[in-house]
Amino acid sequence: MLKYIGNRILWMIPIILGVTILVFTMMMFCPGDPAEIIIGASATQQDLVAKRIELGLDRAYIVRLAEYMSNVFLHFDLGSSWITNISIGSSIAERMPRTLVLTVVTLFIAFGLGIPLGITAATHQNKWQDHISMILALVGVAIPNFWLALMLILLFSVNLGWLPAMGIGAGITGLQFYILPAISNCAGALANCARQTRSSMLDVIRADYITTARSKGVPEREVILKHALKNALIPIITMMGTTLGRLLGGAMIIETIFGIPGMGSYIIGAVSNRDYPIVQGGSIVLAIAFSIAMLLIDLLYAAVDPRIKARYASNKKKRVTKDA
Repeated sequence: MLKYIGNRILWMIPIILGVTILVFTMMMFCPGDPAEIIIGASATQQDLVAKRIELGLDRAYIVRLAEYMSNVFLHFDLGSSWITNISIGSSIAERMPRTLVLTVVTLFIAFGLGIPLGITAATHQNKWQDHISMILALVGVAIPNFWLALMLILLFSVNLGWLPAMGIGAGITGLQFYILPAISNCAGALANCARQTRSSMLDVIRADYITTARSKGVPEREVILKHALKNALIPIITMMGTTLGRLLGGAMIIETIFGIPGMGSYIIGAVSNRDYPIVQGGSIVLAIAFSIAMLLIDLLYAAVDPRIKARYASNKKKRVTKDA
């Protein structure tokens, strides 16, 4: 298992380096002059030249890239904002926990409700429970998350006054601020989870060992939860990793609507202002967070799938036999 973890960690290195190079290169092709945006349209040509030199935009691409990667990976310095001159690292340290909380709460709701919904649909195939579950899943896929967010704000914040629509920041926090954003962000993920669970469960409950367990008199609840669900979890866990990546990247719209000062709103504001260091630093941090999350998903996958354990155990036995 340690070798399995080591292989996954090693794969994170080229991924993060590749993301860094790709984002840095893409920033060069973005339209607009950062120096002109920072100084203003009324700036003189001399002021623009001086500002470009100050920002390092006059140097060659390869020199800027090498310096940037050295600062990030050797000195752990993401630089400072071109607009506010505030450290990007400190800003991300303040904002990243909010995005992670939103993502985790969204993932918990999506899979906490999607898996039971998919199990219900599979165990009542072609019955009213199955039809209702799949209709709800199709509605969840079809509804845009920004429209759902606005409807939830009107219902629960404006009309009923049960939940806050915004207010996170300046020392104000609490899970109640994440309920509406998480529900708005989880509609598509919940629907996909329910459909995947239904499909996986239908493949498993037709297997011979399920029929054997039932013929031995094993209670139906134990057959479904202990035998069928455990083997159906493998594709569900795989989908969990891709869903986690979409939630990390897709939180930008939800954070903007609910006024959450997280990574999404931070990067969107930087793109509008051509504040390239923030875009680069935010993308790198999100790539690292996604890589760590995928590592955890892989470990969970290895814990559920005994074939991975057996493969590395057999390799270890072969090495011991060869050394002997």
